[in-house]
Amino acid sequence: MKRFADLVLASTSLIWGGMFVVAKAALDDVSSVLYLALRFTLAAAVLGLLYRRSIRVSWPAVGLGVILMAGYVLQTIGLQTTTPSKSAFLTGGYIVLVPFLSWLVYRNKARTAEIFGVLAATIGMSLLSLQGESLTIGRGDALTIAAAMAFAVHIVLLGHLTTREASGNLAFLQVASAALVAWLLLPLAEIPMIRWQPAVVLAIVGGGLLATAFAFLAQTWAQQYISPTRAALIFMLEPVFAWLVAWWWNGEVLTGRAAAGAALILAGVLLVELKPNRKTVHP
Repeated sequence: MKRFADLVLASTSLIWGGMFVVAKAALDDVSSVLYLALRFTLAAAVLGLLYRRSIRVSWPAVGLGVILMAGYVLQTIGLQTTTPSKSAFLTGGYIVLVPFLSWLVYRNKARTAEIFGVLAATIGMSLLSLQGESLTIGRGDALTIAAAMAFAVHIVLLGHLTTREASGNLAFLQVASAALVAWLLLPLAEIPMIRWQPAVVLAIVGGGLLATAFAFLAQTWAQQYISPTRAALIFMLEPVFAWLVAWWWNGEVLTGRAAAGAALILAGVLLVELKPNRKTVHP
């Protein structure tokens, strides 16, 4: 079952990686928060229909949805002023935070490998994000890094709840509450705009059905069987898939400096995740 859970999360990583490119193309014709509101509303409708007989209100699950949407809003707005592969690699930085947040929840102490992993990933993020000699971080990069922090909190808390909530109910409540937050934020965050171009339809329908309804149901189910740290390791594939899809879709390549930064992020993740096994306490 653990191996099947690994495979399910790998497929989720592929979908999310590809969505960076699709969403980037769509954001020329739809405003960021409106896109998220439509995408998550479609996903909530699908999950609500599937699990309508077993839905039970759970406030912790609703709280997860709020955290989730905070991450997506920051990531999607940031994606307007950065590249898909760069956004994916910066978002992937949340993976190195997971073991430390797990320590706060499960009291597993950080090890030397974890400390060096975070340092390597931090240097990698700097190479990806710092622009020229001014040593400034672009607005899109900064928002994406903030999104990564929100996603790290989400994956750790989700690991804590999966043994206490049914997968379908937990997935629905997360997605539905995230959709509600998006609609509430919409009039405050932007002037809604949409032009129904093919890329927009693909982003909303594909994003709603695959990258949201299926992906979060899959993640919620899989994290019953594997730890947050192991899930984070598998999600390391997401920026790799995003880079490959961006290269295939529009020929995007990373500069040597950016590629070095990406390599350091992956090295940091590997230092954290491939440490020697030890006895741990998981939810």
